[in-house]
Amino acid sequence: MIAPAVFDLAGMACAAKAVTPALVWDFVEGGSGRELSVDANRSALDSLAVVPRVLRGVSTPAPACTLLGTRAELPVAIAPMAYQRLLHPDGELAAARAAKLAGVPFIVPMLSSIAVETVASSAADLWFQLYWLRDRGLTAELLARAEAAGCRAVVLTVDVPRMGRRLRDLRNGFALPHDVRAAHFPVNQAETAQRHTGDGSAVADHTREAFDPALNWSHIEWLRARTSLPIVLKGLLDPRDALQARESGVDALVVSNHGGRQLDGALPAIDALPAVRAAVGDGCEVFFDSGVRSGLDVLRALASGAHGVLLGRPALHGLSVAGTEGLLHSLTLLRSEFEDAMVLSGCQDVHEIAELRTAPMPDRISRRGVIA
Repeated sequence: MIAPAVFDLAGMACAAKAVTPALVWDFVEGGSGRELSVDANRSALDSLAVVPRVLRGVSTPAPACTLLGTRAELPVAIAPMAYQRLLHPDGELAAARAAKLAGVPFIVPMLSSIAVETVASSAADLWFQLYWLRDRGLTAELLARAEAAGCRAVVLTVDVPRMGRRLRDLRNGFALPHDVRAAHFPVNQAETAQRHTGDGSAVADHTREAFDPALNWSHIEWLRARTSLPIVLKGLLDPRDALQARESGVDALVVSNHGGRQLDGALPAIDALPAVRAAVGDGCEVFFDSGVRSGLDVLRALASGAHGVLLGRPALHGLSVAGTEGLLHSLTLLRSEFEDAMVLSGCQDVHEIAELRTAPMPDRISRRGVIA
């Protein structure tokens, strides 16, 4: 059951921490290195002020939009996040059911703890995440399975040539429990992430064995030759990479620093977003993630050039608290906050948000919005 006092995503995070094992909490919340980019993502969003419009006659906002050609009830998709059965027994299936009920896409992670065919029984709008694997045959097999299961897009994560140095997991010697594994991998490969070596992260060991750091632009051509699905590249910050992505014919980009879990000290994603959108123009859709914690953050991202937002850790918080019901509650809260932000900024629909001005929040305003 959901605590009646949960009125925002911060409250859901507190409720989740109370019921989540400490090692799992560190796996979910931790970043790389000193977690500079984790903190910077939030600071950058909190430092972005919105300049509202007035006398616009907005009484009933319309938050629905089109993402990759299909209607979504919010400009939000659930980001791909590994091993969701760590948070709830029904894992990715429970999360996909919540996404279906909320009318938003769910991105099936390659490191899902439930196979894509089972997740597809949710009837949600599914996209499928790929990492670039050393085993090209397995990559092609997973792509075919995703298509057969009805996934509508392929999201290639490009910012993980190797896993970032996640000190919390290293200190904890983090490994998956025996009843949670990467469902899309052969058992003999997936078992690496379950081995307690007592030194370092078994999950990082698995990705080191499986992921191919040689990923480059020629591999986008390989992927395009093997699927007619829209291709989304996730994990770009530099406009030069965005331009090359557009020229390579991808359909969408995700401006992201992986939630601060890869290069520690990477530019906050919200600071990179305007330049990336300016570089690609209307040549492809642009999504944003890294640090989103409220409906206001969704509005900030759209005002900065995004077509939509991927929701990461807050989705896992809701899942941990109460499975499908918990995540649906989180998405309901997010929608309420987003609609409030739309009305109060004078935007009738999501297209008008792109016309809003943003500016740096004056230093004299604290994070709590109180004059310092």
